This record gives sequence, C-alpha cells and structure tokens, in this order.
Amino acid sequence: MDAEIEDWFAAAGPREAELRAADALVTAAAPGIDRQLVPAGSGRVLGYGLMPYRPRSARETTTWPLIALAAQKRHLSLYVCAVVDGAYLAESRADRLGRVSCGKSCIRFASLDRVDRAELTALLQDAVAATRAGANAYSSG
Repeated sequence: MDAEIEDWFAAAGPREAELRAADALVTAAAPGIDRQLVPAGSGRVLGYGLMPYRPRSARETTTWPLIALAAQKRHLSLYVCAVVDGAYLAESRADRLGRVSCGKSCIRFASLDRVDRAELTALLQDAVAATRAGANAYSSG
C-alpha cells in the first residue's frame, strides 16, 4: 500500500480501524478502482475513481473522485458522487442504508456496524456501473 495512504490512515488516530474497514468495503464493492489521496478543504480525503467534474461556477473541467472517504471528529463520511435518473444515489437510498445520516451525496456514520453493508455495497456498485456507462450526471457538472 502507498506509504502516503498508510500515513493518512495512521493520522486518523481512534478512527483508523473504522476507516480501514470502510476502505475494505469500498475496494471489495469496486474491485480495481483507482485509489488516491485528494485535497479537500484544508485536508485530504481518500478518493476512488477519479472522474471529470465541472462545478457550475467553474470554467474548466477538473477531476473529483466518484467515491471519497473522510474521517470527521465524531463520524466517518463516505461521499458517493453519483446522480442517476435525476437522483443522487446516496440521498435516494438513505432509508435502506441503516442507521446513517445522509445528504445528497454524503453518507455519515459512526461505525460500519450501523450500516447495512449489503445495501451500501449495492449502492457503490451501481455508482461505479453508472459512471462507466456514462449515465452519472454528477460528473457533467
């Protein structure tokens, strides 16, 4: 594993084990997806599957991960940047994901024990499949 990613996990302190478990779930759901640290705000997130992205306020297209993992003070955040058929996948499936809090593309949880892993795995697989098929409207900005 990349030393920089190992350092990122270690820097999470008490959240390290949960981050590693979430990382294992993502990589199992999306075998072979690229994985790298990506700047976000004042820190970095672990990003999976870089894709073209252009916010409405930007003139140029950049890249952003399809899936991103971050440790917060009291929870983990898993961002699934996928809009399929006009709906954010994370938001539209929030009621199936277990004891989580969801925004449009963010799934927040204190522990993976609170997450329905089968539903989360299906969501991740659907996000990857939609992106590969060109059906992810999130990436178009």
